[in-house]
Amino acid sequence: MAVVASSPLRGILMKVASVAVFVGMQASIKLAGSGMPAGQIAFYRSAFAIVPILAYLAMRGDLRSAFQTANPLGHLKRGLIGVAAMGIGFYGLVLLPLPDAIAIGYAMPLLAVVFAAVFLGETVRAYRWTAVVVGLVGVMIISWPKLTLFGEQGFGSAAATGAVAVLVSAMLGAAAMMQVRQLVKEEKTATIVLFFSLTASLLSAVTWFFGWQVLSWQSLGLMALAGFFGGLGQILLTESYRHADVSTVAPFEYTSIILGSVIAYLLFDEVPTMTTLVGAAIVVGAGIFIIYREHQLGLERRAARKASTPQG
Repeated sequence: MAVVASSPLRGILMKVASVAVFVGMQASIKLAGSGMPAGQIAFYRSAFAIVPILAYLAMRGDLRSAFQTANPLGHLKRGLIGVAAMGIGFYGLVLLPLPDAIAIGYAMPLLAVVFAAVFLGETVRAYRWTAVVVGLVGVMIISWPKLTLFGEQGFGSAAATGAVAVLVSAMLGAAAMMQVRQLVKEEKTATIVLFFSLTASLLSAVTWFFGWQVLSWQSLGLMALAGFFGGLGQILLTESYRHADVSTVAPFEYTSIILGSVIAYLLFDEVPTMTTLVGAAIVVGAGIFIIYREHQLGLERRAARKASTPQG
């Protein structure tokens, strides 16, 4: 996304605010989502997110144009993959400590590099491949104690199921990122954001036929809050990219492990394990290195284009 105004500090603040809001969304789901079907969680998350998104688009004067699309099937495909990633991820979130779910979820941008090379034919050189491998090792360090057949948490435990669910969600999320990269070639960001919320709401609503919980007013309020946080977080994230380069604000995504750990301790009495902290540090390091390499390659590409442009 092109930067309209150069205000890096404002962009960083909005990015951190989006991270805080998304962590609030995850905490709301954990508070309300115990035993709730994943499809039901995805529906409330998507449906209530539409409210702030519509208000934001109306405020910008983009509401009417956001409904105009030249690729409805592309949005449907993105919605199918995205809602699957969302539902499975929320299922894992309810079963895992919040810091663990956040840290394992960091696998998504690493897998996106792999998928871009395999499915989009992008050139990925040794530096980024090395960072991806190191980052995935970090993810395994976090996940392995939950997947091991030894100890109290066997392979069939809730923690193991949650870890696998979040990993599968990260894979689907990376696939959804590939679909978005195809959509942005012909669609506006506002259209992509709005159509995803609409299609995710409709697709997840179908799971009603498989049985939904009757929610208490407290649970319903928490799910409405989660959805509102999700929409607000998307708006703040979009706005952060208007004020600073992606390479400037992207590393601040990793503040979520700090915020998530604080909220997990205060609300759920969860304390990150040493393996979670070590694994998260490795994944964060690998992720920041990939962001740095993307930035460097972007500078090189711009310099090459400038050099090849006829002067005078």
